[in-house]
Amino acid sequence: MTDEAGCSFRPETLAVRGGLSRSGFDETSEAMFLTSGFVYESAEQAEAAFKDEIEKFIYSRYGNPTVSMFEERLRLLEGAEACFATSSGMSAVWVALAALCGQGDRIVSSRALFGSCFVIIDEILPRFGVEAVFVDGPDLAQWRGALSEPTAAVFFETPSNPMQELVDIEAVSRLAHAAGATVVVDNVFGTPVFSRPLEHGADVVVYSATKHIDGQGRVLGGAVLGTSEFIDGPVKNLMRHTGPAMSPFNAWVLVKGLETMSLRVRQMADNALALARHLESRDGVVRVVYPLLESHPQHDLAQRQMTGGGTVVTFEVEGGKDVAFRVMNALQLVDISNNLGDAKSLVTHPATTTHRRLTDEARAAVGITDGTIRISVGLESPLDLVEDVEAALAGALPG
Repeated sequence: MTDEAGCSFRPETLAVRGGLSRSGFDETSEAMFLTSGFVYESAEQAEAAFKDEIEKFIYSRYGNPTVSMFEERLRLLEGAEACFATSSGMSAVWVALAALCGQGDRIVSSRALFGSCFVIIDEILPRFGVEAVFVDGPDLAQWRGALSEPTAAVFFETPSNPMQELVDIEAVSRLAHAAGATVVVDNVFGTPVFSRPLEHGADVVVYSATKHIDGQGRVLGGAVLGTSEFIDGPVKNLMRHTGPAMSPFNAWVLVKGLETMSLRVRQMADNALALARHLESRDGVVRVVYPLLESHPQHDLAQRQMTGGGTVVTFEVEGGKDVAFRVMNALQLVDISNNLGDAKSLVTHPATTTHRRLTDEARAAVGITDGTIRISVGLESPLDLVEDVEAALAGALPG
């Protein structure tokens, strides 16, 4: 989006103004079009619309004015050519990968994934004849070996959920493109505020808009962003005919969420860093992972490809599951929930919730132990958060 002089607007402006399309009533706030379908002036117009000879909304499964505003606003923020909104983050992941991979194709993925993403690649895609290869995300030698033969798609999260493992987007994208692969990045932990995968060589970005984009625990949503050829071709075809469409109401909530996302996420990240630094100094805490901690093994990479550390802090306590549960149950301010990116701080035990479907070996391979706790840090006072976590640790840890 540009102003009348042709100057590009900055992200904060795009988050408020991008994609705005007022109706004939000239409303200040974005309009909500709660309709399943649309009418035509003539049978000829309906035919032309279905043949894509004219631009016209046909059916809200295909497209909707409110959904289109959300897509355009997020597209402008991300710097992508095109965007298609989906009903959830997982439908965005599925549509992106299914649009790229078919029988006989090959996908290479980092091992450190959200549980449902791992299931799609490890269980569901192979049922359709897709070969899945997993590598350790930080190890470029493994990527190089896996991408030494033709590949359809590469998929990874950076940072990963929940162990905050980073992938070098630029280096892996070069290797992937040499193998003929399209690079798909799940940027939920990176957020649109702190990470720009397309600028580092990735081809497609997927989001669970449920997280930071809404960020207030209200609605589900997802998005796939990439080239016009990809989004308007195979993604659009899959979306139209399989149906995981975003509802107009959810799109309206997410449009409004984008307006305050940067303010929320930046404060949440500041709070997360304060909590991470406190946890690092705490006896009984075995390990703390947060990209902007100097102790993070990929701290330099985080500084190169991120402008902030994100909103999640992961740590491990001595004593395994029993102690982890005691810590979580003792929290008075932080709620137990498997969501993240919310204005309210939330805590979960990945081994028994979000990553329960992984085998013990698979969890161990990505560093998830029975003592691992993930906190999605919200907008509360960082002093209150530290005090709440400290009190819970003091009551649960030995000594």
